[in-house]
Amino acid sequence: MTTIAILGGGASGMTAAIAARESLDNRVLLLERQSRVGRKLLATGNGRCNLTNLNAAPRNYHGGDPSFAVPALTRFGAEDTLQWFRDLGLVTRAEPSGRVYPLSDTAGSVADVLRLAANARGAETVCGFEAAIARKNGGKFIVGSVQGEVIEADRLIVACGGPAGGRVGGTKSGCELMKAFGHTVTALRPALVQLKTDNTWTRPMKGVRTQAKLTLEHGGAALAEAAGEVQFTDYGVTGPGVFDLSRAASFAEAGSVVVLRLLPSMSKVDIINYITNKQMSFPYNKAENILSGALHNSIARTALRRAGISPEDRLWALSEEAVERLSQLLCRFELPLVGTLGFDDAQVTAGGAETGGFDPETMESRLVPGLFACGEVLDIDGDCGGFNLQWAWSSGRLAGLAAAGLI
Repeated sequence: MTTIAILGGGASGMTAAIAARESLDNRVLLLERQSRVGRKLLATGNGRCNLTNLNAAPRNYHGGDPSFAVPALTRFGAEDTLQWFRDLGLVTRAEPSGRVYPLSDTAGSVADVLRLAANARGAETVCGFEAAIARKNGGKFIVGSVQGEVIEADRLIVACGGPAGGRVGGTKSGCELMKAFGHTVTALRPALVQLKTDNTWTRPMKGVRTQAKLTLEHGGAALAEAAGEVQFTDYGVTGPGVFDLSRAASFAEAGSVVVLRLLPSMSKVDIINYITNKQMSFPYNKAENILSGALHNSIARTALRRAGISPEDRLWALSEEAVERLSQLLCRFELPLVGTLGFDDAQVTAGGAETGGFDPETMESRLVPGLFACGEVLDIDGDCGGFNLQWAWSSGRLAGLAAAGLI
């Protein structure tokens, strides 16, 4: 009987374990350093678990070679994943955006069906096993824990994830093991994370949410663009739209700036017309009310102050220059980028083991036969919206089947 050891009981690791046990000729050991499997999964989607996206496509993935993800995503895409989860007993619902959640709206439902399926298939789960070393001796992999336990396996799947989400189990251990096996690991950076900016103008709007178009720029050139909800904080900005910029922001040079278009459906001419119509219709209203009906009052007041307009001024008294300044500001509300929050706050790690060292058709190492990797430990990460978990399911299943000799 072939023994397959899997390091990491998260999304990709549990998927690999279930897949590997599709052949009963294999003994599968799922080794998890925490006291329970799936702990990091429980925190995804603010505890709701956005488990995939119906629109998942290669364009949603990043890394040194994003095309590496194509075979796994093609073999086991979003529809395949949903059917697989249905077979495991999970009931889901899809939102118009394509995001898919468990019907229960709790990540625990996803973790439970995976854990129960792994157990039912006969995978042996060992919690509290934190790998300290892993090496290959002849035809066997030797894995030793920090507690001194030693496990032998014929094949090894590294599914340890990355350092993102450190409070719920994120770790660099998988990348360190990859290095020990001779694989190159790229720089690791937080992704799907909040942005720190100059907070002069965000702090007064703390807690306020709005829809906006976002552009990350450096030297006048656009580095990345996104659209969606933005929430202002005392350190900068957060929200789904911000998360989509955060990968590029992690790699951005000093002097970069986040530009918000605060009325995304309106051109500058539209905004000027909106303001001048207000002036004509309500000439004696105060300027503090000029954007009522268009923006949250806190955003409106902040924009007025930044444009140098007193909220006490009467609308009829606003000059063309003041209207121009305000309109321009609403089109380009610039926030100098300071950086991102750290790995503890990040949902995903950008970077990992270079994919050139692995076969995309099997997830097997090109350097060490019998060694496989899947999920976040590899240099593949996705956009916000369920794409990263889809990569976990797709790559985990492929690694599990390949390690089991089923493909």
